[in-house]
Order: sequence, then C-alpha cells, then structure tokens
Amino acid sequence: MMFDFSGRVALVTGAAGNLGRAVAVAFHLAGARTVLVDRDATRLQQVFPDLEGSRDHLLVEEGVDLTAPGALDGIVTQAVELFGRLDILVNAVGGFRAGTPVHETPLETWDMLLDLNLRTSLVAARAVIPTMLRQRYGKIVTVAARAAGAGAANMAAYSAAKAAVVRLTESMAAELKGSGINVNCVLPGTLDTAQNRQERPGADHSTWVAPEAVADVVLFLASGAARAVVGASVPVFGLS
Repeated sequence: MMFDFSGRVALVTGAAGNLGRAVAVAFHLAGARTVLVDRDATRLQQVFPDLEGSRDHLLVEEGVDLTAPGALDGIVTQAVELFGRLDILVNAVGGFRAGTPVHETPLETWDMLLDLNLRTSLVAARAVIPTMLRQRYGKIVTVAARAAGAGAANMAAYSAAKAAVVRLTESMAAELKGSGINVNCVLPGTLDTAQNRQERPGADHSTWVAPEAVADVVLFLASGAARAVVGASVPVFGLS
C-alpha cells in the first residue's frame, strides 16, 4: 500500500542506522518533508548525500546524543521555523547487548541499554509533544523489539529496556489520545542486516525481517489509516 505524506513533516532519529534509514527513505518516497537526526552527523551525510541542501529536508549537521536532556529541543524549533509544523516522530535509536545472566550483567550494561532504548524515546517524545499539542495533530512511533514481550535467559537488560519502551508508549497514548496525537510502537523481530548476518552466519536469514518491511508498518502507523490505532504494539516478526 502506498501512503501519501505530502504536506507532512517527519522527524526520524537514528536516521543513519539500518532501520532509521529505511524509515527516512520511505517517508521521502511518500512525499513527506523530513528532519533527519543521528549521533554520527558525518554518517548521516554519507547515507543521504542527495538530501543535503534540499529545501524540503533538514539533515541536522551536528551529531545528536539523544540521551542528553533537551537534545532535540532546538532541532524541533528549527524544523517548525523551516516547515511550519512537525507532524511525525519516529525514534529509531536503540541498542542491543545480551549473553550474560542477570547476576553477571554489569550495572553499566543495564544503564547503557536503558539509556539507548528508553531514555532516547523519552527525550525525543518530550521534545515534540508540545508542538503536536499546539497543532492538535501528531503521530509518534516508538521502536521496541520482540524481546519486549517476554523475558529470556541471558537477555534480561535488553528485554527490560524494550518492555519499558512499550509501557512508555502506552502511557503516552493514554495521556494524548484526546489531543489528536496517536502514539504506537513497532516490535521488530531480528532485522536482516549485514551486521546481523555477519554475527550469525549459520542462521536462516530468510526468516528475518527486512528493515523496509518494518518501515512499511511505521508508515501505516503514521498515516491516517491508523487513526483508530492507539497505544498498540505491532509485532513485525517476519517468518521467525
């Protein structure tokens, strides 16, 4: 299904990553103006060389650490000054680490995973919600993971961090649903990326999920077709 986002402005964080890139490209192809943010500004410019200097797209020229309070506030202000509005937020920033039982997992690993997954989602949402409230329109899509649904051995910190993203999503959805703002979440399975193939060469890659397939679901949740979808966590598991 093709979506038409003409006249809409979408902010994508982690836009130089595998999923963020797929989401940003999908919005661009669907006619949206985009505001693209990444921790590595150089990589962002390498991934989207055609969008540099475009009047319809803003590539943020400095790296943005979304664990820092207020990291997006100035960027939201700039986007509204440029485009007159900000309609959509997709927070594609996240991190993964696993392999140790709870009692052997350093507290630093817990802090890191909660920061990269939960804190970035919170900082990004806090930055855009006031603008969306003024517009009485907005779509926020967070990214959790299949691991949010249940704990598993040697994956407690990651699972807990992604589960927290789901609870944050549900709480924001309940708070904002009368304000013209929809908040929902996607739960990707294992993404079919070059990095994951290298780390798991013996796996059946045909069962993994293409980032573009997750992007399709994100665009649905950001579209008018999902106007009645509030606080949902949509599984995108592929064939796994």
